[in-house]
Amino acid sequence: MSENLIATTAIKARQLSEEEIKEIEHELELYPDKQAVGLEALKIVQKHQGWVSDESLLAISKYLDLPVADLESVATFFNLVYRQPVGKNVILFCNSVSCWIMGCDEMRTHINDKLGVDFGGTTEDGRFTFLPVPCLGDCDRAPVMMVGDDLHRNLTPEKINQIISDYQGKA
Repeated sequence: MSENLIATTAIKARQLSEEEIKEIEHELELYPDKQAVGLEALKIVQKHQGWVSDESLLAISKYLDLPVADLESVATFFNLVYRQPVGKNVILFCNSVSCWIMGCDEMRTHINDKLGVDFGGTTEDGRFTFLPVPCLGDCDRAPVMMVGDDLHRNLTPEKINQIISDYQGKA
């Protein structure tokens, strides 16, 4: 997103919530300048909204008095800042060399078949988004994936079925 695109579109910045502002203000106390708080502000908004919309990006830009292009470059560099809506449960699937050697392709295919989505996709019911990540740092227990904050190791089709079933059962 460029400054010109922002200037020529009718996108109106949403207002940051009181809670988002409170958390951003806390981060401002911890960092030497506003530029350094940009990523933290994106993560805060995502925590509250589920993703960072163009309107939210503009609100952060306005609040921190930072160029939109700077925030957009940070948001697109960090693959865990979601710039489009994601499902309630985000599956981060490790596709590193270690996981590949240990059979992650078979597990990926199993998840594709089970959920009906491939990398980057969200299930029709909005419960799951399936995303690749380069490494989850648990190579000795490969293949691995995370669902939310939960790390799942030594994946098998049976374990994946149980994990998906457990998350489908959560409200």
